[in-house]
Amino acid sequence: MIESGPSTRSPSFRLDAARVALADLIERYCTSDGPNPTPIPGLSLFRASSTSTPICAIYRSILAIAAQGTKRLSVADEKFQYDSRHYLITSVDLPVMGQITEASPERPYLCAVFDMDARKIGELAGTMQLPPPLPGSGSLGLGVSPLTGTVMDAVLRIVRLLDTPEDIPILAPLYEQELLYRLLTGEQGPRLRSIAAADSQGHRTARAIEWIKGNFDQPLSIDALAEAANMSKSSLHHHFKALTAMSPLQYQKQLRLQEARKMMLTEALDAATVARRVGYESPSQFSREYRRLFGAPPLRDIARMR
Repeated sequence: MIESGPSTRSPSFRLDAARVALADLIERYCTSDGPNPTPIPGLSLFRASSTSTPICAIYRSILAIAAQGTKRLSVADEKFQYDSRHYLITSVDLPVMGQITEASPERPYLCAVFDMDARKIGELAGTMQLPPPLPGSGSLGLGVSPLTGTVMDAVLRIVRLLDTPEDIPILAPLYEQELLYRLLTGEQGPRLRSIAAADSQGHRTARAIEWIKGNFDQPLSIDALAEAANMSKSSLHHHFKALTAMSPLQYQKQLRLQEARKMMLTEALDAATVARRVGYESPSQFSREYRRLFGAPPLRDIARMR
């Protein structure tokens, strides 16, 4: 009989084994490059067989674990990188520039992405009787932390339900609660609680973000935005900048340009028409700001993407 040595029982060994198991599952259920939805509510799997140029996208509130490969992210001037030894949390919808920096056909980038519900986080935090976030403790709505065995085990349990789909309706909600519990008690817990706590500045700022998303094609009124968030204008600007690394106007601009790009790709509309639809009065200003964000004028950028 072969006895397992201390190294095979160590936390790092178990974490490596879980990482390999997660990579195997993602590779098995990802039938193509790009995002692959799953029957498990909130869970999608992502695969990329090559590195990428920087790509702009709106990241919703998610947990992302890269079982294999590396990705680099930037929010405004803030830079992040995560790989198979780290996990990513975003607590609000954020315009992000992302680039896969380590991937190949033989060893693709493989990632599990789980949508997070602020309401469920708030309810669980209340049940756990966690202390509310401290006033003025706002932080950027994106963070990267070292991956722990407890978080990895909870994610792996969820993804393994793909092998037994009949168990998903009963076990997926239980495993999701375990995952949220592990996140709330981990390094990223304060970031999640700051958004979920009903009367926190983070929660109010998240309401302002939702208001901009619903009215991105309209002229931005800071008075109306502050009223929707139930905050003073100065407090709104301070907390919005802390959470998103940009001002409300900069955030709106990112949303407009992202939506314009999507329209031109999916509806075959010209730049002037799209500019009006997303709220620009000047097509030339739209083209300048589009080029600044995406690196090329609208027509050339869309042709390149197609």
